[in-house]
Amino acid sequence: MVKAGEISKLGMVFTLAVGVLAGCAGNNGNGNVVSGNTGKEQGNETSPVTFSFFSEDGNPNWRNMQDDVGKEITKQTGVTLDAEFAVGDPAQKVALIATSGDYPDLISPKGDLNKLVDAGAMLDLTDLIEKYAPNLKKLFGDQINRLRYSNDDPSIYVIPTYSAVDGQTFVAGGGFELQHRAVKEAGYPQVKTLQDYENVIKSYLEKHPTDENGNKNIGLTLNGDDWHTYITVTNPAAETTGKSGDGEYYIDPKTNEATYHYRTEGEKEYFQWLNHMYNIGLLDKESFVEKNDQYLAKIASGRVIGLIDADWGYADGEKALKADNKLDQTYGHYSVMLSDAYKDNRFQSTGFMAGWGVGITTSCKDPVRAIKFLDYLASEQAQVLNNWGIEGKHYTIQDGKRVVPEDVQKRIINDNTAFSQESGIGFYSNIGAHYGDGVKDSTGNYYTKNFPEQIVSTYTSADKETLKAYNATTWKDLFPKEEEFPVKAWGAAWNIAVPGDDEVTILANKMKDITWKQIPQMVMAKPEDFDKMWDSYQKQLLDAGVEKMEKGFTKYVQDRVKLWNE
Repeated sequence: MVKAGEISKLGMVFTLAVGVLAGCAGNNGNGNVVSGNTGKEQGNETSPVTFSFFSEDGNPNWRNMQDDVGKEITKQTGVTLDAEFAVGDPAQKVALIATSGDYPDLISPKGDLNKLVDAGAMLDLTDLIEKYAPNLKKLFGDQINRLRYSNDDPSIYVIPTYSAVDGQTFVAGGGFELQHRAVKEAGYPQVKTLQDYENVIKSYLEKHPTDENGNKNIGLTLNGDDWHTYITVTNPAAETTGKSGDGEYYIDPKTNEATYHYRTEGEKEYFQWLNHMYNIGLLDKESFVEKNDQYLAKIASGRVIGLIDADWGYADGEKALKADNKLDQTYGHYSVMLSDAYKDNRFQSTGFMAGWGVGITTSCKDPVRAIKFLDYLASEQAQVLNNWGIEGKHYTIQDGKRVVPEDVQKRIINDNTAFSQESGIGFYSNIGAHYGDGVKDSTGNYYTKNFPEQIVSTYTSADKETLKAYNATTWKDLFPKEEEFPVKAWGAAWNIAVPGDDEVTILANKMKDITWKQIPQMVMAKPEDFDKMWDSYQKQLLDAGVEKMEKGFTKYVQDRVKLWNE
């Protein structure tokens, strides 16, 4: 799903002893480049150069590459990034860049690549990869055809960085969340359906209507602040009815036809359940009016029993609870469905999706140096660096295995923001291509820290107590396994780029406006009015052209399947 966060705008220039070298023209294509295989200096290959870089994604903890990982990347490559992260509407910023003709050297446009391609801003990287990027060629292997832009234009405009190559999912960071104290008091019951989930919340609040300070406890709160609506309000309607991972659409696996997911089976019943929760007082009445910081503050207070969110969406609130050692007020993740009639396919494999990533623009005066920088980030050395940090400081080698020392692990759990800013671990994942979880490097160690043994080491005592009660080791154990489902031929629908001026996009914006207005109203309505309001909502979608939008998007899905399988 789309992972947006608090977006900030940062700029930097890293001053080296030889002076500041701005722009991609750092060595004017003189061959002083990074050896992609080793990252070691060869002659003058690490001469300093600065690339301007823009990303649609946020990185609020970015410290101008003055973190440990960033310094090591600069040491190995000579490259620093004069980085800017979008503020406000990132799509609008990309549109302005596209029309201005003044492009940064490197850019990560996420779903708005088409605007830059249409403007002639992007270089075709096909030949650069072939000549100068052995690590990228090795990493993508026979999946490299998925990097092609379209059936009509087979150019490679971005190096995919938001989708990992190979690997498997070990982390369950989404689903429905419940505080450990609530499930413990309920006797660790089965939590598989909306009714099960509701029962735990209801029984806890009946016994504990207020906290120790007399403040009212909250059953369930949602984050309806702008794009967070997708994650906590609307996506769960698809997820609880077996239609996860495709954004605003349900894709029929037999025909590859797209349907606006709010028009599919079971979703009316999901929103009707939210309406029920609202009317019996278990759903926070401020869910659709509060801002993200207020949402996080409620979580940090420890008063919220249930959430429907991704862990990265509420992590800042939960950190405060961990810092105060209120571990029983933190959350576990549960596979919750509308009813037993549906199977949870949240972890159905998309295969390698390509799509979003980093490209080199036509403004870059030294694309060879740029592609070799991106190639270094795909190297084994750089991937270990980004995921694990500096050997001897962030991890040690014991019996041939990388191990995070206990004192470092405590900082990661209890003071993660400060640790991240200092270490830079994970900051460069969305800049460089990388392997996924469960893939091992040449030393037999995992590239990432997301493997069962390491994941367990990050759990709190409350996590472990709850998991033990459910006879599980990790939260992922509570969910159906990805091998129980076929790989999606189209990857994920949200990853399919549609031009901004396409009728599909124009209609999609209309549908979003209708949905974001009508869903909250229906949830907060009187129960006896729900059916009538739902019928009205469905008619508004039809009148606004939802069927035309579905037909148009179906072509994009079917084109994607054809592109990836020829």
